[in-house]
Amino acid sequence: MSIAHERFDGKVVFLPGSTISGIKTISIPSPLTLQRGGVLQEVVLAYETWGELSQARDNAILLFTGLSPGTHAASNQENPKPGWWEFMIGAGKPIDSSQYHIICVNSLGSCFGSTGSISINPATNRPYGFDFPELTVEDIACAANLAVCEMGIESLHTVMGASLGGMAALYYALQYPGQVSNLVSISATAAASPFAIGIRSLQREIVACDPEWKEGHYEVGKGPFEGMRIARKLGLTSYRSADEWLTRFGRERLVERADDADIIDVEFQVESYLEHNARKFAEKFDANSYLYLSRAMDWFDCREHPLLLLSKKMPLPFRSLVIGISSDVLFTVHEQRDIATRLEKAGGEVSFTDLGSPYGHDSFLVDEDAFMPAVGNFLLASSNAHKAL
Repeated sequence: MSIAHERFDGKVVFLPGSTISGIKTISIPSPLTLQRGGVLQEVVLAYETWGELSQARDNAILLFTGLSPGTHAASNQENPKPGWWEFMIGAGKPIDSSQYHIICVNSLGSCFGSTGSISINPATNRPYGFDFPELTVEDIACAANLAVCEMGIESLHTVMGASLGGMAALYYALQYPGQVSNLVSISATAAASPFAIGIRSLQREIVACDPEWKEGHYEVGKGPFEGMRIARKLGLTSYRSADEWLTRFGRERLVERADDADIIDVEFQVESYLEHNARKFAEKFDANSYLYLSRAMDWFDCREHPLLLLSKKMPLPFRSLVIGISSDVLFTVHEQRDIATRLEKAGGEVSFTDLGSPYGHDSFLVDEDAFMPAVGNFLLASSNAHKAL
């Protein structure tokens, strides 16, 4: 595979084979047959690591990301830039890199190094575009398992993730129970809710209505910026809570507003926040990747997984921490309780907590005071229990 990468709008899109800024890639066995019938050749996954793998190879933590982040969850020697979970990962932090070997994997189908729609289709020598096969959360988890096996790691101390990552982590633990000691599922779901499906459906339609989408066959880096910008704004309104925005923005207006501004121009602070963040996202994330990952979340439903139907006849071999946020409207706390209940009914040892953060779905990214002790204490207890065996 080539180690080339492409630039667009001043940003870097990491293509399969890139090792820039600490991002590594690993080839997994192919052909890879996907759950909905598609087949991929020459598949690679991108990842970053923190900490050393123990001699017993029993201290690995696999971290799945949400839909939009890349592999750079925290600063490391290769890339000192702070990551999206900087307060959680590192020496002496809740996910302690002096004790664990942490692997953050970029989802299959994403655009930050793993095989996805911007990758070169070996059958045509052109980017897949919208010819990329249909993708599921289950495929994301299974591809990550293949990558972990290729790394020579036979078992994981913990598999964890939030949002899309929490869904993938949940499925990973259920599908490979003998390879996982602990599960941390944050703001995820056992089955996509109608509300979340509706939001994501609108986002996809907004992207597809942009003429620059070109039915999914735009030139990489020159896709539907306006569609992505507006779709992201819609998403952002569901990621945070109304109470937080009332406290944070109120009805504050911008200091200056152009004299010739009209009614659709940005006037309120909350509009400025949405515009700024939506533009940042649209500049760096590939539109087709967004569509594929979004639809994968809609299709997810693991409620009938064989392990969840055991009714304690054979206890689940992994411990679980399920975290919900009462202010989360996208993945409700009811959905988190449902995950915990299903795991418990299947004989699992489960800890459930509603952290009560005011920041909505994105609480795991910003609420250090709530998440650091919740995750850190669970991992500490898990490690102590392991040492006692």
